[in-house]
Amino acid sequence: MTFCVVIPARYASTRLPGKPLADLNGTPMIARVALAAARSNAAEVLVATDDERVRDAVPTHTRVRVAMTGADHTSGSDRVMEAAGNAGWPDDRIVVNLQGDEPLMPPALIDQVAAALAAAPDAGVATLAEPLQRVEEVFDEHIVKVVAASSARALYFSRAPIPFARGRFGATEAGDLDASWGKWRRHIGIYAYRVGTLRRFVGWPPGQLERTESLEQLRFLEHDVDIVVHDAAVPAPGGVDTPADLERVRQALRERDGAD
Repeated sequence: MTFCVVIPARYASTRLPGKPLADLNGTPMIARVALAAARSNAAEVLVATDDERVRDAVPTHTRVRVAMTGADHTSGSDRVMEAAGNAGWPDDRIVVNLQGDEPLMPPALIDQVAAALAAAPDAGVATLAEPLQRVEEVFDEHIVKVVAASSARALYFSRAPIPFARGRFGATEAGDLDASWGKWRRHIGIYAYRVGTLRRFVGWPPGQLERTESLEQLRFLEHDVDIVVHDAAVPAPGGVDTPADLERVRQALRERDGAD
């Protein structure tokens, strides 16, 4: 299996301006993400950006290079598609979209999501999930939940508490989830798709579900594209969206690098 990784990295950010260059214990965030991707089995890693400051922060590595893209993209997927198209990759090439704010993403999960798509030739997309542990996480709109069929095909993604445990607990409660209530899963925002599928995706306008939930992956479901959802083989620490996340990641890196 041959696959590539594209890391869309936009300099502008509403909550954290210049987020790709955020200092993570002496190393820019985008450099941390690119080096993590390079530790996977990807044949090539592209950092897709429209900003020279991000370009200059990308580390020198034999399998990492920069793909300069347009500045008018409305989503990371559009930026990934431009990079893949400019690279001349064929429609059957598997591409992993790794967000530029995931410096703690384990390389094993990059390999896993690519392998999940390779093993499902009739699916258009593969992604990962992991169990939720706390009631308050189920009701947190910033944590995307996913429900899948027994075939591992996604049924729906939502910011709402799906599945909803009627009469069992509410948004005001907190604490560990009772395993007897069911299995809630957090969607991990890493995707693998074939270039041909991505090409169709960026040509479709956002649908009603996507606009309602502000979840891009629902565009695939609205166009009957199967998404395979596998449970992550190892824990996936969250990415960086807020200043608090930035401090959390810095601490995690201090602990990890100190252990190394």
